[in-house]
Amino acid sequence: MAAFEEEDRPALLIAGGAGYIGSHVCKAVAEAGYLPVTYDNLMSGHAWAVRWGPLEGGDLQDPARLDEVMRRYRPVAVIHLAGLIISSESVRDPALYYAHNVAGTLCLLDAMRRNGIERIVFSSSAAVYGEPEVSPISEQHPQLPVSPYGDSKRMVETILRDYARAYGLHSVSLRYFNAAGASSCGDIGEAHHIETHLVPLILEVAAGERAALSIYGADYPTRDGTCLRDYVHVCDLADAHVLALQYLQQAVGAHAFNLGHGQGATVREVLATAGQVTGRKIPTRIEQRRPGDPAILLADATRARRVLGWQPAVSDLETIVASAWRWHQSILHRKQAYSNE
Repeated sequence: MAAFEEEDRPALLIAGGAGYIGSHVCKAVAEAGYLPVTYDNLMSGHAWAVRWGPLEGGDLQDPARLDEVMRRYRPVAVIHLAGLIISSESVRDPALYYAHNVAGTLCLLDAMRRNGIERIVFSSSAAVYGEPEVSPISEQHPQLPVSPYGDSKRMVETILRDYARAYGLHSVSLRYFNAAGASSCGDIGEAHHIETHLVPLILEVAAGERAALSIYGADYPTRDGTCLRDYVHVCDLADAHVLALQYLQQAVGAHAFNLGHGQGATVREVLATAGQVTGRKIPTRIEQRRPGDPAILLADATRARRVLGWQPAVSDLETIVASAWRWHQSILHRKQAYSNE
């Protein structure tokens, strides 16, 4: 039996705990006194990111494996971060997204029911809202997703409401806006196989790994013509999962909360901050707008602050970019060391 299994800490099953946000969540819940048991097929996650509890390989659509892991560790709750996340890919291959994000979640929920686990925190997304009708966006905003990815998140939230009413399976859905940044000590950070997020793309240009950053549209009705987004530090997101677990110790039913800083930044503002942090020139090129890109996505996270007691502590843009840059440099140093061996 592994050393992690011998501990007295209450276990949590972290589906997708080897991913970017998942690994930060594992660190946060470990610091809060839980044993994070990562359940991950490593399709997009990394084994090296699993450091605060055991790694159990497996797929969400493998009921026997889910039962085996749940019976071994007897988790008191589940945090579900597993799934596919690229909106454009979901448009090209919606079947893939519904299989992983919806059918996979159904398998996980039914395994919870078989094993007597009654509480789950679900990694949702601002993509459930679609094109914003007002700004900032509260949880009462209409849900009209513009991609199968957003639809898959909306469907899971609907399933969770139905499972709460029918089976007493209680949930919190956390609707992330734009997660960014890295652990302050530089031990984990963003490392996607296919990178689509703005901050790491900018830093790849700053490091000379890309020739230029593509800016998709410079004629939006924002203060400088580029899209404005709500960036929230991944460590602040991770802390929200701990608070959601605490909330579920008393709360029943299905609940949803926005997670955003509430202070948006445009693409050009992120570029300017990255230039200051890195001391590098960051070339850009203007491209055509991408279909479905709203001009502004800004969170109203009042409810998370009021109900969960969540206060983003490190989500100012400079801290986000500086932490991501430290992480990116550490990756480059490791790559260089490996190439010299």
